[in-house]
Amino acid sequence: QVQLVESGGGLVQAGSSLRLSCAASGRISSIVFMGWYRQVPGKQRELVATETLVGTLKYAEFVKGRFTLSRDNAKNLVYLQMNSLKPEDTAVYYCSAHLYSASEGGYLDVWGQGTLVTVSS
Repeated sequence: QVQLVESGGGLVQAGSSLRLSCAASGRISSIVFMGWYRQVPGKQRELVATETLVGTLKYAEFVKGRFTLSRDNAKNLVYLQMNSLKPEDTAVYYCSAHLYSASEGGYLDVWGQGTLVTVSS
């Protein structure tokens, strides 16, 4: 079974930094791309940052210049470095992956369980 596990969330003050990590595990043949989304209760899940199919990075406008996505391909890890955090960044952050698993029968879209980031003013 393929799974994603996020870590690194917590409570911080506005202006602080956090780094989220996401580890992919299981019978993974290859990872096509990974990304981060977030969700506030009562609102739709929204894109924060993601790799694209052509290997570029795409960021939501509200995080450009503050957040950076990076990936460790050898370890199946993806990170989200978040700087200059604002109270409006408070949300549950989810890792996602589009990957190929031969044992699971093909391409999969997998989500982590989420990690809570709370930014106080």
